[in-house]
Parts: sequence; C-alpha cells; structure tokens
Amino acid sequence: MTRQEIIEKLNDAFDMAIQGSTGVEKQYTEDSNLVTDLGLSSVGVLYVVIAIEESFGIRLDDVGFGDFQTVKDVIDYLEKKVN
Repeated sequence: MTRQEIIEKLNDAFDMAIQGSTGVEKQYTEDSNLVTDLGLSSVGVLYVVIAIEESFGIRLDDVGFGDFQTVKDVIDYLEKKVN
C-alpha cells in the first residue's frame, strides 16, 4: 500500500471521528497534532482507532494511541505495519 493510499484511508477515519464536532477544522496536514489541532477527545481517539483497525484490517495492540502526537506519526506507523 502506498503512502498516498494510507493517507486517503486515514483521512476517512479522521473525518468520521471529527464529524459533527464544533470548532474542529477539517483541513489538516501531516504536522497536525491529533489533540490540539484536530480537537480529538478521548472518545474521538477511540473512534479513530476503531476506524483504522477496520479500514486497514489490523489491530493496534502493540501501541497506545497516546504514542502518536501528529498525523505523520500515525501514517509512518501504518506504513510499516501494512507493508
């Protein structure tokens, strides 16, 4: 899976997690912070984790989502995990 394919799937997961959140900017970059820039609450993070696991057919058992600070951290992890 290419980095661009990973980004597209991940964008879908983020969009689902932040859908309906007030004040959340839906435009983000790889440098965007998951909590401060995307405004993900603990429930939002849970939704993202579930969406990632379902979209990519993987389990995030070997890391905690708190291990990721930015969108790039998640992409880099997924790039290693799915390839």
